[in-house]
Amino acid sequence: MAIEHAVAVVTGANRGLGREFARQLMERGARVYAGARDPGSVDLEGVEPLQLDITRPEQAAEAARVASTASILINNAGVSTLARVSDGSLDDIRREMEVNYFGTLNMVRAFAPVLAANGGGAMLNVSSVMAWLALDHSNSYGASKAAVWALSNGLRVELADAGTQVSSMFMASTDTDMMSAFDIPKHRPEDIVRVALDRFAAGELEILADDAAVELKESLSQARGIHAA
Repeated sequence: MAIEHAVAVVTGANRGLGREFARQLMERGARVYAGARDPGSVDLEGVEPLQLDITRPEQAAEAARVASTASILINNAGVSTLARVSDGSLDDIRREMEVNYFGTLNMVRAFAPVLAANGGGAMLNVSSVMAWLALDHSNSYGASKAAVWALSNGLRVELADAGTQVSSMFMASTDTDMMSAFDIPKHRPEDIVRVALDRFAAGELEILADDAAVELKESLSQARGIHAA
Protein backbone atom coordinates (compact mmCIF):
# COMPACT_ATOMS: atom_id res chain seq x y z
CA MET A 1 0.00 0.00 0.00
CA ALA A 2 1.68 3.21 -1.18
CA ILE A 3 1.29 6.02 1.36
CA GLU A 4 3.11 8.78 -0.49
CA HIS A 5 0.62 10.86 -2.53
CA ALA A 6 -2.31 8.85 -1.11
CA VAL A 7 -5.41 10.45 0.39
CA ALA A 8 -6.04 9.14 3.91
CA VAL A 9 -8.90 9.47 6.38
CA VAL A 10 -8.16 9.01 10.08
CA THR A 11 -10.91 8.76 12.70
CA GLY A 12 -10.39 10.08 16.23
CA ALA A 13 -7.55 12.21 14.88
CA ASN A 14 -7.66 14.99 17.46
CA ARG A 15 -5.58 13.16 20.09
CA GLY A 16 -3.63 10.05 21.01
CA LEU A 17 -2.97 7.41 18.39
CA GLY A 18 -5.27 9.07 15.86
CA ARG A 19 -3.38 12.35 15.98
CA GLU A 20 -0.11 10.45 15.61
CA PHE A 21 -1.45 8.47 12.65
CA ALA A 22 -2.45 11.72 10.96
CA ARG A 23 0.93 13.33 11.69
CA GLN A 24 3.00 10.41 10.45
CA LEU A 25 0.85 9.91 7.36
CA MET A 26 1.52 13.54 6.44
CA GLU A 27 5.24 13.01 7.06
CA ARG A 28 5.11 10.12 4.59
CA GLY A 29 3.55 12.31 1.93
CA ALA A 30 -0.17 11.62 2.27
CA ARG A 31 -2.97 14.14 2.16
CA VAL A 32 -4.89 13.62 5.41
CA TYR A 33 -8.49 14.18 6.44
CA ALA A 34 -8.54 14.28 10.26
CA GLY A 35 -11.90 13.18 11.63
CA ALA A 36 -13.16 14.29 15.04
CA ARG A 37 -16.53 14.97 16.65
CA ASP A 38 -15.31 18.53 17.16
CA PRO A 39 -13.19 19.47 14.14
CA GLY A 40 -12.01 22.54 16.05
CA SER A 41 -10.09 20.21 18.39
CA VAL A 42 -7.81 19.08 15.55
CA ASP A 43 -4.57 21.02 16.06
CA LEU A 44 -2.30 19.52 13.40
CA GLU A 45 -1.22 21.94 10.71
CA GLY A 46 -1.61 20.67 7.19
CA VAL A 47 -4.49 18.23 7.75
CA GLU A 48 -8.07 18.83 6.67
CA PRO A 49 -10.36 18.67 9.74
CA LEU A 50 -13.50 16.65 9.19
CA GLN A 51 -16.55 16.67 11.46
CA LEU A 52 -17.08 13.02 12.21
CA ASP A 53 -18.97 11.18 14.91
CA ILE A 54 -18.54 7.61 13.73
CA THR A 55 -21.66 6.46 15.56
CA ARG A 56 -23.75 8.56 13.17
CA PRO A 57 -24.06 6.86 9.76
CA GLU A 58 -25.03 10.13 8.08
CA GLN A 59 -21.75 11.74 9.18
CA ALA A 60 -19.78 8.73 7.95
CA ALA A 61 -21.58 9.04 4.60
CA GLU A 62 -20.84 12.77 4.42
CA ALA A 63 -17.18 12.10 5.22
CA ALA A 64 -17.08 9.62 2.33
CA ARG A 65 -18.60 12.26 0.05
CA VAL A 66 -16.05 14.91 1.09
CA ALA A 67 -13.06 12.55 1.01
CA SER A 68 -14.16 10.91 -2.23
CA THR A 69 -10.58 10.45 -3.46
CA ALA A 70 -9.47 8.50 -0.38
CA SER A 71 -7.48 5.31 -0.79
CA ILE A 72 -6.58 4.80 2.89
CA LEU A 73 -8.93 4.56 5.88
CA ILE A 74 -7.56 4.37 9.43
CA ASN A 75 -10.32 3.29 11.81
CA ASN A 76 -8.81 4.47 15.08
CA ALA A 77 -11.63 6.16 17.04
CA GLY A 78 -12.63 4.28 20.17
CA VAL A 79 -13.74 4.55 23.77
CA SER A 80 -13.09 2.65 27.01
CA THR A 81 -15.31 2.86 30.08
CA LEU A 82 -13.56 0.16 32.18
CA ALA A 83 -16.88 -1.67 32.41
CA ARG A 84 -16.97 -5.22 33.77
CA VAL A 85 -19.16 -7.58 31.78
CA SER A 86 -20.67 -9.27 34.85
CA ASP A 87 -21.88 -6.21 36.73
CA GLY A 88 -20.83 -3.08 34.82
CA SER A 89 -23.24 -0.47 33.51
CA LEU A 90 -25.11 -1.75 30.48
CA ASP A 91 -25.12 1.80 29.14
CA ASP A 92 -21.30 1.80 29.27
CA ILE A 93 -21.10 -1.63 27.67
CA ARG A 94 -23.45 -0.60 24.87
CA ARG A 95 -21.50 2.64 24.34
CA GLU A 96 -18.24 0.74 23.87
CA MET A 97 -19.83 -1.59 21.34
CA GLU A 98 -21.61 1.30 19.60
CA VAL A 99 -18.38 3.27 19.15
CA ASN A 100 -15.72 0.59 18.81
CA TYR A 101 -17.63 -1.92 16.70
CA PHE A 102 -20.67 -0.31 15.10
CA GLY A 103 -18.88 3.01 14.61
CA THR A 104 -16.05 1.24 12.80
CA LEU A 105 -18.65 -0.65 10.78
CA ASN A 106 -20.32 2.64 9.80
CA MET A 107 -17.02 3.89 8.43
CA VAL A 108 -16.33 0.64 6.60
CA ARG A 109 -19.73 0.63 4.91
CA ALA A 110 -19.38 4.29 3.91
CA PHE A 111 -15.82 4.03 2.58
CA ALA A 112 -15.64 0.53 1.07
CA PRO A 113 -17.22 1.79 -2.20
CA VAL A 114 -14.89 4.83 -2.18
CA LEU A 115 -11.79 2.68 -1.81
CA ALA A 116 -13.04 0.30 -4.49
CA ALA A 117 -13.67 3.19 -6.89
CA ASN A 118 -10.13 4.46 -6.26
CA GLY A 119 -8.43 1.19 -7.09
CA GLY A 120 -9.10 -0.80 -3.92
CA GLY A 121 -6.93 1.00 -1.41
CA ALA A 122 -6.54 -0.20 2.14
CA MET A 123 -8.06 0.13 5.59
CA LEU A 124 -6.47 -0.36 8.99
CA ASN A 125 -8.76 -1.24 11.89
CA VAL A 126 -7.27 -0.56 15.32
CA SER A 127 -8.00 -3.39 17.74
CA SER A 128 -6.15 -4.17 20.99
CA VAL A 129 -4.52 -7.01 22.90
CA MET A 130 -7.62 -6.75 25.09
CA ALA A 131 -9.33 -8.75 22.36
CA TRP A 132 -7.34 -11.70 23.73
CA LEU A 133 -6.80 -10.71 27.37
CA ALA A 134 -8.95 -10.97 30.51
CA LEU A 135 -8.58 -8.51 33.40
CA ASP A 136 -10.72 -7.63 36.40
CA HIS A 137 -11.84 -4.57 34.44
CA SER A 138 -12.18 -3.53 30.79
CA ASN A 139 -13.60 -6.85 29.60
CA SER A 140 -16.45 -5.08 27.84
CA TYR A 141 -13.87 -3.02 25.96
CA GLY A 142 -12.07 -6.27 25.16
CA ALA A 143 -15.28 -7.77 23.76
CA SER A 144 -15.74 -4.76 21.48
CA LYS A 145 -12.15 -5.03 20.25
CA ALA A 146 -12.56 -8.77 19.67
CA ALA A 147 -15.54 -7.82 17.52
CA VAL A 148 -13.27 -5.49 15.53
CA TRP A 149 -10.83 -8.37 15.04
CA ALA A 150 -13.62 -10.60 13.70
CA LEU A 151 -14.94 -7.73 11.58
CA SER A 152 -11.54 -7.28 9.96
CA ASN A 153 -11.22 -10.99 9.22
CA GLY A 154 -14.62 -11.02 7.54
CA LEU A 155 -14.01 -7.85 5.56
CA ARG A 156 -10.75 -9.26 4.23
CA VAL A 157 -12.78 -11.93 2.45
CA GLU A 158 -15.72 -9.74 1.44
CA LEU A 159 -13.58 -6.95 -0.04
CA ALA A 160 -10.99 -9.13 -1.74
CA ASP A 161 -12.65 -8.84 -5.14
CA ALA A 162 -12.46 -5.03 -4.85
CA GLY A 163 -8.72 -5.29 -4.29
CA THR A 164 -8.99 -3.70 -0.83
CA GLN A 165 -6.34 -4.54 1.75
CA VAL A 166 -7.88 -4.98 5.21
CA SER A 167 -5.36 -4.89 8.04
CA SER A 168 -5.99 -5.08 11.77
CA MET A 169 -3.61 -3.75 14.42
CA PHE A 170 -3.01 -4.89 17.98
CA MET A 171 -0.98 -3.18 20.70
CA ALA A 172 -0.65 -3.27 24.48
CA SER A 173 -0.66 -0.30 26.88
CA THR A 174 0.14 2.93 25.07
CA ASP A 175 0.59 6.41 26.53
CA THR A 176 -2.68 8.04 25.44
CA ASP A 177 -5.53 9.77 27.27
CA MET A 178 -7.40 6.46 27.39
CA MET A 179 -4.63 4.96 29.53
CA SER A 180 -3.86 8.04 31.65
CA ALA A 181 -5.42 6.57 34.81
CA PHE A 182 -3.04 3.59 34.84
CA ASP A 183 0.42 3.89 36.40
CA ILE A 184 2.04 1.12 34.37
CA PRO A 185 4.72 0.93 31.67
CA LYS A 186 3.38 2.23 28.37
CA HIS A 187 4.57 2.42 24.80
CA ARG A 188 5.01 5.75 23.05
CA PRO A 189 2.26 6.44 20.48
CA GLU A 190 4.86 7.51 17.91
CA ASP A 191 6.63 4.14 18.16
CA ILE A 192 3.41 2.13 17.82
CA VAL A 193 2.23 4.16 14.85
CA ARG A 194 5.60 3.98 13.09
CA VAL A 195 5.60 0.18 13.32
CA ALA A 196 1.96 0.02 12.27
CA LEU A 197 2.42 2.19 9.18
CA ASP A 198 5.60 0.41 8.13
CA ARG A 199 3.82 -2.94 8.22
CA PHE A 200 0.59 -1.55 6.76
CA ALA A 201 2.53 -0.17 3.80
CA ALA A 202 4.25 -3.56 3.43
CA GLY A 203 0.85 -5.24 3.10
CA GLU A 204 0.71 -7.07 6.45
CA LEU A 205 -2.84 -8.08 7.32
CA GLU A 206 -2.44 -8.63 11.06
CA ILE A 207 -0.09 -6.11 12.61
CA LEU A 208 1.33 -6.87 16.05
CA ALA A 209 2.78 -3.50 16.98
CA ASP A 210 4.75 -4.44 20.12
CA ASP A 211 6.32 -7.45 21.83
CA ALA A 212 3.38 -7.91 24.22
CA ALA A 213 1.02 -8.26 21.28
CA VAL A 214 3.30 -10.88 19.73
CA GLU A 215 3.48 -12.89 22.96
CA LEU A 216 -0.26 -12.72 23.62
CA LYS A 217 -1.12 -13.80 20.09
CA GLU A 218 1.22 -16.77 20.40
CA SER A 219 -0.42 -17.76 23.70
CA LEU A 220 -3.81 -18.17 22.01
CA SER A 221 -2.79 -21.67 21.02
CA GLN A 222 -2.40 -22.68 24.67
CA ALA A 223 -5.14 -24.73 26.29
CA ARG A 224 -5.68 -22.36 29.19
CA GLY A 225 -7.30 -18.95 28.94
CA ILE A 226 -5.30 -15.74 28.94
CA HIS A 227 -5.70 -13.72 32.09
CA ALA A 228 -3.87 -11.21 34.23
CA ALA A 229 -4.14 -10.09 37.81
